[in-house]
Amino acid sequence: MASCVNKCWVFFPIVVVVFCLCTIQFAFAGSIVGWGWNSDGQATPPDGNDFVEIAAGIGYSLALKSDGSIVGWGYNAYGQATPPDGNDFVTIDTGGVPTQPMIPSGYSLALKSDGSIISWGSSPIVLPEGNDYTAIAAGDGHYLALKTDGSIMGWGWNSDGQATPPDGNDFVAIAAGYGHSLALKTNGYIVAWGRNSDGEAIPPDGNDFVAIAAGGQHSLALKSDGSIVAWGHNYYGEATFPDGNDFVAISAGYYHNLALKSDGSIVSWGWSASDQNNPPAGNDFVAIAAGDGHNLAIKKSCKYILAGDLNDDCKVDFSDFEILAAHWLIDCNLDPSNPACMPK
Repeated sequence: MASCVNKCWVFFPIVVVVFCLCTIQFAFAGSIVGWGWNSDGQATPPDGNDFVEIAAGIGYSLALKSDGSIVGWGYNAYGQATPPDGNDFVTIDTGGVPTQPMIPSGYSLALKSDGSIISWGSSPIVLPEGNDYTAIAAGDGHYLALKTDGSIMGWGWNSDGQATPPDGNDFVAIAAGYGHSLALKTNGYIVAWGRNSDGEAIPPDGNDFVAIAAGGQHSLALKSDGSIVAWGHNYYGEATFPDGNDFVAISAGYYHNLALKSDGSIVSWGWSASDQNNPPAGNDFVAIAAGDGHNLAIKKSCKYILAGDLNDDCKVDFSDFEILAAHWLIDCNLDPSNPACMPK
């Protein structure tokens, strides 16, 4: 398995606690589901249950596997859905390069286990040198990278200063939108820069934010109490966030958004011309990714063979006994699809 870079969550307000987890050491990998705009198969993911991260771009998609390799599918005119070989990747992101209006392009980024960045897709862009990077973010022609010392690098399209990050070495997360950028600081504050046509680069006050996401012309943030705030362009309701304080992850598309709840279910809001706001039912999701007009989600799948685990949740508990009670007379020869029939 490839090495990994820790992903960190910062909790406030009394004492700053950075809680880090390696995304490819989780007990759960999973299968991918897709929905929404599917003109090039971007919402039709590959089979398999060993995926640990997903990224949805402009007409195409990427996924990171538990062995550190990357797969891609969908629109591929620029090679953006043809990732490089190797199994030493730890995170991925999808972006675009400004071309003609309504003509999709694609430019992909990946971070390697040695801390270096690699790219593929549309016209080559000079990448920053070094192997001291911990996170990446791809926008629509501009790109960001977070360094181990907490500073940010930017490159690419810079018409509104979106690729010129602020000084400082106290940043813990980054996000790149259509023409603006966001960063989360260690003290829980959000800073923004770049295009600001709809207020997307004017974040709310407060120091209780733990995650950020940048969309087309709007922005999202997750608070430490599990609630969501949004700001910027709101013609399609994309900045009108749902109530509740049980959210654990957010993802911003161009004019729509996704949020993952603590019970494993998905909610969405904003533009829905291609049914991208009709997420699949269920509460077994562990990751989400919103693209230009399609979405992806990872459904959890236990990576271990555990005797008695009938619902593949990596534990044996009363839920397994409920399944057993409902199927007390089991003949796997007659009904091998029965959930109690686990292949050896």
